[in-house]
Amino acid sequence: MLCLIGLVAAVVVFGPRIFNDLLEWGGRTPWSPQCTVETADGEVGLTLDEAKLATTAVALSARGEDPPNTSEIDDTVMQRLADGPQDDAGPSLSCRVSAADDLIQQEPTDTGLTPRAQEVHEQLTEVFGDLGVGGFAPGGVDHGHQDGSTHYDGRAIDIFFRPVSEEHRREGWHLAHWLVAHAEQLDIQYVIFDDHVWSARSFGGQWHDYEVSDPDNEILRHLDHVHVDVLGGEAEPM
Repeated sequence: MLCLIGLVAAVVVFGPRIFNDLLEWGGRTPWSPQCTVETADGEVGLTLDEAKLATTAVALSARGEDPPNTSEIDDTVMQRLADGPQDDAGPSLSCRVSAADDLIQQEPTDTGLTPRAQEVHEQLTEVFGDLGVGGFAPGGVDHGHQDGSTHYDGRAIDIFFRPVSEEHRREGWHLAHWLVAHAEQLDIQYVIFDDHVWSARSFGGQWHDYEVSDPDNEILRHLDHVHVDVLGGEAEPM
């Protein structure tokens, strides 16, 4: 009843446009669960902390490491995050986060990554172990990516899962889900994988189709790697 009253009030204040926004972003509302997992039994809501815990547990279990206690999280959630959809690998976890708007612009360090991007790399290594990564280099990169790519700013990392296979796609989704769950903490801006893109600045925090100019290009479609980049921030005033 309270949700209905809130929606009616929103329409009165903001007008019919709110309905268009809700449709565009999957019908999510500010009072919806911050994260959701699509299970075989339907959608299950999670807090952001639960999503962090669940995705970390899945990653550590896959490595044979002791996972944190997830007994308070629905078993169907853990099964879906570990195994993926029954018929085909794909996105199961979505999260709505707040993108920080007070970050200072950073320059790449000796690694070729900005400190924020370097923190993402270090956290990934801690949870997932040694990974095949690219898209950056000491001194920076100046070719091999699309015009305006965040790789050229030292803000992006590619994590490879090659060759393209169902097993590697499921492994890639383990990592992609972990990034989404930790996006607010790590100031992540975009996650792109397997024909899908997630943005920290989207209203509903949903995955969307990622369209490319050449559908036959596995690299452009991000079938063989997860792309993650961090927020750029604003230049300090002179």
